[in-house]
Amino acid sequence: MSDPKVWLSKSRLCLLRISHIDVLTSLYLVTGSSSGFGRELTEFVLKNGDIAVATLRKPEALADLSSTYPLSQLLVLKLDVTNPSEIVSAFAEAEEKFGRIDVVFNNAGYGVLAEVEGTPEEVARGMFEVNFWGAAAVSREAVRFFRDVNKPAGGRLLQMSSLSGIEAQPTLGYYAAAKHALEGLSEAIAAEVDPAWNIKVTIIEPGGFRTKITSSSMQLIPAHPAYNNPDTQVVMFRQYLESNPVMPGDASKAAGVFHRLASYPDPPLRFPLGKDCISGVRRKTAKLLQDVDNFESWSEGTEARD
Repeated sequence: MSDPKVWLSKSRLCLLRISHIDVLTSLYLVTGSSSGFGRELTEFVLKNGDIAVATLRKPEALADLSSTYPLSQLLVLKLDVTNPSEIVSAFAEAEEKFGRIDVVFNNAGYGVLAEVEGTPEEVARGMFEVNFWGAAAVSREAVRFFRDVNKPAGGRLLQMSSLSGIEAQPTLGYYAAAKHALEGLSEAIAAEVDPAWNIKVTIIEPGGFRTKITSSSMQLIPAHPAYNNPDTQVVMFRQYLESNPVMPGDASKAAGVFHRLASYPDPPLRFPLGKDCISGVRRKTAKLLQDVDNFESWSEGTEARD
C-alpha cells in the first residue's frame, strides 16, 4: 500500500488543479446558436473547455452537440428573442444551473434583401423585432444579470453588428438601419453602466464571412420595378448577393477571435473584423471627415446671441 502522506499530497494537488481549471473556465450565453457565428462560437467554447448556454428557436438543431457534450458543459435552451419571457427564462435557467454568466454573445438575427422602397412594412418590422428589439431585450437582461447576479459583479456583452452598422449598402437598407440602431443603443449602454459594475460592451462589426447570412438567413424580396437600371449599384449589389457569393472570411476563425476578445482586459467599444470591413470603416470615416472639413464654415454665425 502506498504511503498515505504521498497519496494525500497528490490528492491536494489534484484538487488545486481542478480549482484552477474552474477559475479559468468561462460561461458563455449565445443567442442564435443554430448556425453562423453563433454555432461557430458555441463549438469553439466547448472545444476550449468552457461552458456554453446555447439558445436558439429550434433546439433540435444542436442535437449533435448535445449528444457529444455533458449537461455540465452544454445547456441548450429554446429562445425566441422576440419573446421577452423566454429571454428572462433562459437567463434564469443559466443562473439556476451554473450561478453565473461571464459572456453574452448577442447574435440572433437575419437579413432582408430589398430596396427600401420595395420592402413591405411588415417584413421590415418583423426583422427589427429580432435584430433590434430582441437584441435590446437581451442586452438589458445581460446588464442586470452581470450587475445583480454575478458575484463579483461583471461580464462581457458582445453585440453582433456588421459592416452594415457602419456603412449601409444598397438593398440592405432596413438591415443596416437595424444594425445602426443596435450600435447606437450599445454605445449608450456602454456610457451608462457604472464602472464599478465591471461590465464591458463591445460592438463586433464583421465584414463578409462564410455564414448563411446570404442564403438561408436572408429573406429575399423581389426587386422593385423602378430599380432596374443594370448600371446602378443597387442592381449590381442585388445580383451579387442573390448569387450566394463565397465570402472571404472564415467564420470558424472569427469564433476564435471572439473568444480571445471576450477575455481581453481592455476591449474596444467597436471591433471591426475582416479586411473588407477595415476598408469600409476607413472609407466611411474619410467621407465623414471630408464632409466636416468641406462644410465646417457653414456653422459660423449659428451661435445663439443672448
